[in-house]
Amino acid sequence: MASFSDDLDQFRSEVAAFIAEKCPQKLRDMPANERTICWGGKRFNFSCDEQRIWMENAAEVGLTAPRWPTEYGGAGLSRAQEKIFREEMAKANAPSPLESFGLWMLGPALLAFGTHEQKLKYLPEITNGRVRWCQGYSEPGAGSDLASVQTRAEDKGDHWVVNGSKIWTSYANKADWIFALVRTDREAPKHKGISFMLIDMEAEGVSTKPIKLISGASPFCETFFDNVTVPKTDDEGNSRIVGELNRGWDVAKHLLTHEREMIGGGGSGAAGGILGSRSLGAFIDTLDETLMDDPVIRSQTMELEIDTLAMGMTLERYKDMAKQGGVGHASAMLKYAGTELNKRRYEVLMSITGSEGVEWDGEHGSLAPEWLRTKANSIEGGTSEVMLDILSKRVLELPSS
Repeated sequence: MASFSDDLDQFRSEVAAFIAEKCPQKLRDMPANERTICWGGKRFNFSCDEQRIWMENAAEVGLTAPRWPTEYGGAGLSRAQEKIFREEMAKANAPSPLESFGLWMLGPALLAFGTHEQKLKYLPEITNGRVRWCQGYSEPGAGSDLASVQTRAEDKGDHWVVNGSKIWTSYANKADWIFALVRTDREAPKHKGISFMLIDMEAEGVSTKPIKLISGASPFCETFFDNVTVPKTDDEGNSRIVGELNRGWDVAKHLLTHEREMIGGGGSGAAGGILGSRSLGAFIDTLDETLMDDPVIRSQTMELEIDTLAMGMTLERYKDMAKQGGVGHASAMLKYAGTELNKRRYEVLMSITGSEGVEWDGEHGSLAPEWLRTKANSIEGGTSEVMLDILSKRVLELPSS
């Protein structure tokens, strides 16, 4: 594990040198749509050797999870150091070495609710890219009303038997494990009796079925559990339940704040896709340098870029606040504002490109599918209507109608 300086100026020099040496130039020269996102996991196919090399080099010093403790596979960086690392990657056009639901969601939940032994087992497998996780939350009858989950786990002594299904499970067909909300006490009120369970996707009785979206892609799946045996403990004696039995709703709420912050981050310009790390104006210039001469296009673009900058600064402020105990219900605001902003960004791009923009395999490549995909932003992780309801009741404390 490499040791970085605590002095921020020296740290910036060290991490810039690390990126220059350890992130292959070929990978940095690739357009974002060619190098793709590195998801890791047993079944992940790297887009090129350089992508694998960058992930392994970063994982070796904990930079796939910069702020996680070093004993759990992270780099143990401060908030300020992590920000510098992200800035230097952007300067060098280096992609994120690893992205995963393990990093975004399960990891924070384990750090908050897991035992030391659970953290030692599961977190390093995430940071080194060996295990890819998916999220088993929503069900056909439990979407925004998540506490109504009916997937059940029956106590059979030394193991659980799980039956039920999940829907909108992102990349379930590519994941190695799933963290799922299951009902372990069917007699308890709906917010009680739920447990947060870790399930091997290769266990007998687990199956998936892709859901094709309007964009033509299929990142989502239905996931089915048919008499799936889940041991209560693994070979090292670690429980397959995170947090307390029947108190999974506590874990679920904590995880949802991270999911909503992650989804809302798309509004800060960090969502990737056809825009990559470029500003909206810079991307429009690549389409036609004369487009920005149009006062309407220029006005719309500048308004969006100002809003994007403001959203990015707001995210940074709330990340600093999170060090003092989390952002709580404010994550609903971040999620709502970020997703609506991302949708506006793509609406402007589609209006600028006109009929050419809707060509599926045309000059503008993935623009049309990405525009259609943004429509799901205001549904996943809690609909925009639910986010507004949370803000009105929990933050503004307005009376119910």
